Amino acid sequence: MLTNEGDCRVVVVGAGAGGTLVATHLVTALSSRFRVELVDPAPSTGRGQAYSTSDERHLLNVPASGMSAFPRDPEHFLRWLRTHHDPRFQPHDFAPRAAFGRYVESLLTTATEFPGNARLVRRRAEVADIARAGDGFVVELSDGERLEARAVVLATGSRPGTGWAPPELTADPRLVADPWTQEIPEVGDVLMLGSGLTMVDLAISADRPDRTVHVVSRTDAVPHAHVLPTTPPVPPPPGITRTPDLDTLRSTVAAHVEQTVASTGDWRAAIDGLRPVTAQLWRGLSEADKRRFIAEDARSWDVHRHRMAPATARRLDAVAAAGRLVRHRGTLAAVRPDPSALHVTLDDGTTLRVAAVVNCTGPVGSIAADPLLTRLAQSGLVRPGPAGLGIDTADDGRILGTLPDTLPFLAVGSLRRGNLWESTAMPEIREQAYDVARVVSRSLHGEARRRPVDPYGLTLSTSQDAAERYNAALGRLLRLQDGAEEGLAEAVAADEGFVQAHAALALLGHEWGTTSHWRESLRAAHRAASERHLDDREASFLDAVTTRLRTDEASGAAALLRHVRLFPRDALAVSVAVPTVAFGGLTSGAQTGDLVESLGRSYGDDWWYAGQLAFVRQDQERWAEAEDLASYALSVEPSSGHAVHARAHVFYETGQHAAGLAWLDEWIRTRGPEANHRSHFSWHAALHELMQDDVEAVRRRYARELAPSVVSGSRVVVDSGSLLWRGRVTGAWTDDLPVAEVRRRAPVEWLTAPPTPFAAMHGAVLLAADGDATALAELAASAERSDDRVFRDVVAPLCTGLLQVVEERWNAAAATLTGVTATMAPLGGSRAQRDVVEDTLVHVLAMAGRTTEAAELLDQRLSRRSSALDARRRAAVLGTARTAADTASTR
Repeated sequence: MLTNEGDCRVVVVGAGAGGTLVATHLVTALSSRFRVELVDPAPSTGRGQAYSTSDERHLLNVPASGMSAFPRDPEHFLRWLRTHHDPRFQPHDFAPRAAFGRYVESLLTTATEFPGNARLVRRRAEVADIARAGDGFVVELSDGERLEARAVVLATGSRPGTGWAPPELTADPRLVADPWTQEIPEVGDVLMLGSGLTMVDLAISADRPDRTVHVVSRTDAVPHAHVLPTTPPVPPPPGITRTPDLDTLRSTVAAHVEQTVASTGDWRAAIDGLRPVTAQLWRGLSEADKRRFIAEDARSWDVHRHRMAPATARRLDAVAAAGRLVRHRGTLAAVRPDPSALHVTLDDGTTLRVAAVVNCTGPVGSIAADPLLTRLAQSGLVRPGPAGLGIDTADDGRILGTLPDTLPFLAVGSLRRGNLWESTAMPEIREQAYDVARVVSRSLHGEARRRPVDPYGLTLSTSQDAAERYNAALGRLLRLQDGAEEGLAEAVAADEGFVQAHAALALLGHEWGTTSHWRESLRAAHRAASERHLDDREASFLDAVTTRLRTDEASGAAALLRHVRLFPRDALAVSVAVPTVAFGGLTSGAQTGDLVESLGRSYGDDWWYAGQLAFVRQDQERWAEAEDLASYALSVEPSSGHAVHARAHVFYETGQHAAGLAWLDEWIRTRGPEANHRSHFSWHAALHELMQDDVEAVRRRYARELAPSVVSGSRVVVDSGSLLWRGRVTGAWTDDLPVAEVRRRAPVEWLTAPPTPFAAMHGAVLLAADGDATALAELAASAERSDDRVFRDVVAPLCTGLLQVVEERWNAAAATLTGVTATMAPLGGSRAQRDVVEDTLVHVLAMAGRTTEAAELLDQRLSRRSSALDARRRAAVLGTARTAADTASTR
């Protein structure tokens, strides 16, 4: 019988956690004219093999904080546990597996209760076959019923196999082939074949005072335990995803683990740090290396990667310590059944008498183990995945076979293991379920083509042509090259309804202050959004940009940071959030480090992220790591401006001025013409020249690359003005300073009402260089009235100290600036930029005749980095001191 009833139907095959989550998202996303059929013979929903246990001692192997079913709501499961299981539950606690099964089932139940959602039918039946029928499918059930479907999702998981069992055992009812659906005898010893997480749970359940549980496996490798408190993941070494073969990968991972143990004492942090790049590492292996990995490395990976809860480990250890758990390394050689027992012989000659043999070998990954997949392979609808694991799928979960990609036929879970390797844990399943449901929903709403994506896989709701223009513009932004705004303008010209591009133009225009058209871009984004169905990320981005541009600074920053937390691979939003050459950022100091480090699990060893992390590492004075990260990023993308910036700081902070200048000059010559904010790289080169006390070189570079004729906007203050002041206070450039020209080209608000403390610091420095005591006094008074603590506590005294310098009140200036130098970090920017205040303090101390203090401060600087300039200044102040002493002695 063919069932249709006029519905547009989606059939989800498999009602375990993956299938149930897909159904939950579909029921929520689709209108009531659609029907979702969730088909599985199991009596329960949401549990599958993993969560079907009723034994409360069987715990999840991931803390509650990592088990939310919703990618954008990481605390959802924890809140559910506190409401429905235990109000005292903590994020680091491990919940019972049964509780998680109830949680997943409750999600679907709740979704179906909302009026207007798609209807759900739960069919307890086996799917016998699936065939194409015109623009859809016919799904044949084991009871003979046939369902018409517009879309089909396979979430069947993988079944345990018994190919290892000799014929005598296969035919015997005392073989517990599927321990989650069959009972283990209450009396008598048992043998469990396999030593993974399945064995761990079953051994705890099967333990009896008068029973011995024998465990047999080829490696005798048992899952390791989690350790609390956990050590944060350590990012993988740069370039790990580009290792050419398995042998190189093994040595790279071994070195990563060794270094992590040396620095943290815990190998787990190294393994956890590989999670963002695991799929890339797997895809990068040849077919032969994949199969070698399965044969030689997979078991070691599993026992280190998939670990036991601490309480589970303690229970297992207690059973073993009591002598009731005996482990054997080997395989089954023979089985002789008799009416009273199974007599098992292992390959080392050991004989065991047991009441049952329990299959704990885990699921079989091949198509041949599943009758449905076997039939689908015969008809061409599916084909084996890489290395023979599961079925072949595209990145968005579409099943690759003979069907066109306009027909929504998708998979989630372990079926995708051949393409992803790690595809069974909840963090992977929840992302897949969400993405697959989104593809199906769009297909049913008439969207036949795949939407294009940005370089980090995020959907772009636009045409392919407009997406290519957007991605080119984003690439220029990530490399810190000119042309990002022009590229975005080309994208919206290609598609006037391109919401993401309009919103990005508005955000960049606002942040850079280079255009007054950002308001119109924001209005255009909202007009387009009212007519186009957006992806969740695009909608979140538009909301965050709107809040950023239409509210106060704190609310806008909070909105954009929340968006980054929800969508960490939105590199454009991250670029704005992190203080860099191009952006003031929304964080500073340790906050910036925490933000960038938290993104490691999303970006892995991506070249752009490596450049961002390199800058954080240099700010943390971890010079060697910063150099490694920057060098890696530049090896992948030689135009990576963030990596260049980080490396320039490493050269400066470690006193490698000659080498830094030579390298930076070459980069400026070859890549600099395309660089955005190129004057800042020239400022770094000039700083190296200044540290070498090569004044003429500084003058030439200023005229060529930093004069207001070639620099504009805020950079004329940050780069040109600060260099001139530094030249004056260090005695390197004291005559004919072209300060007046710089001030004429400076943005007025940076000198009167600076938008940030960082801007205020540089505006005050330029005012000091121009000798404008009145403007400095006004800026100090304005900062004192500010609601921003940094303005009040740091900017105001800095302005006062610079005012005292202009008025040549040297001792007063020394006292004020000494206090400022101890509290400068909240000003933002880099240490190299804030050094201008310390340079000023040295000058002030020398002018006050406090030469010993000036020399001591220079000694501290020279102990951090070599500098011919500081060495000359030290000699000069000590020479002044000796002259004064000689003069005094002759009187």
